[in-house]
Amino acid sequence: MPSENDGVMIVLSSPSGAGKTTLVKMLSKMDNYEVSISHTTRQPRPDEINNKDYYFVNKNEFKRLINNQEFLEYAKVFSNFYGTTRTPVIDRLNKGKNVLFDIDWQGADQIKNKKLDFKLITFFILPPSKEVLFERLSNRDMKDKLIVEERMKQFERDVLHWINYDYVVINDNLESCYSKITNLINAEISNGSKDYDLEYVRKHIDKLTS
Repeated sequence: MPSENDGVMIVLSSPSGAGKTTLVKMLSKMDNYEVSISHTTRQPRPDEINNKDYYFVNKNEFKRLINNQEFLEYAKVFSNFYGTTRTPVIDRLNKGKNVLFDIDWQGADQIKNKKLDFKLITFFILPPSKEVLFERLSNRDMKDKLIVEERMKQFERDVLHWINYDYVVINDNLESCYSKITNLINAEISNGSKDYDLEYVRKHIDKLTS
């Protein structure tokens, strides 16, 4: 059973381009919240810093960590590996820090299945529409049209995993989305009432997948 003094695990997942990484950065500025830094085999983007945004490693080093069972979760996403090492996360939680995870549905499933003795709250972030998602991906560093098309095809598959999350939040406005997430986290931690409309979420997903 989770102790009152332990930290809470908060997972944010989303299809590529829906805004989870930006939201995690915003949440990390809250008092007593820290981001779990993932290992990855992909190349850094121009604005990313090693040991701050990710631990950038080669495939051999990643496989060594897998073989040593050092990962709390790991997954292959768009031909690259991503993973979260267990020890730093557990240490932070034991010190009462709330740990944020910016991971995909595969990693989220693995963490849930580990059944750790810490409270876990999971969020799935969705865009307001496929058109907005396409625009966000096109305006990012996705100069290659084929990459954008690949992300859009993956979106169709990723969105099906919403059902495995505690909450689905639509990122139609960044500040509003952030506010909804923080309100739900606070309600979960304090066992308070939650402002969450599951029927609205279902209708939105029907629109995205129709």
